[in-house]
Amino acid sequence: MQEHFLKSDDFLVSQTDERGIILFANDDFCKIAGYTIDELIGKSHNIVRHPDMPKVAFKDLWDTVKQDKVWRGYVKNRTKDGGFYWVFATVYPMYDEVRHARTYLSCRRKPSEQEINEAQSLYKTLK
Repeated sequence: MQEHFLKSDDFLVSQTDERGIILFANDDFCKIAGYTIDELIGKSHNIVRHPDMPKVAFKDLWDTVKQDKVWRGYVKNRTKDGGFYWVFATVYPMYDEVRHARTYLSCRRKPSEQEINEAQSLYKTLK
């Protein structure tokens, strides 16, 4: 599996509904993940979930945002070609006035090598 590295100015953004279905994805997210916008819209955000990620990390994410709190954490995602990339994610719960529904906005940036190493060490202890 090839690792894809974000550039320092990459800023990946996506918006999902309450079930994790992608409503929006910006160009950086599409480019890094290797999908077109049409391949992402309407799909579960799990499309980029890497199997190395502990399930408890996503349980914590959903438990947090469903309480209208912001979640932050390090995530290893899978690319369309089977590679992977690391991000520092901040997920914001919000109410979409157009859809009249709760949605979640995820903004992701490049983590440092030290942050990745620390996340990998922690995730090896979790399931």
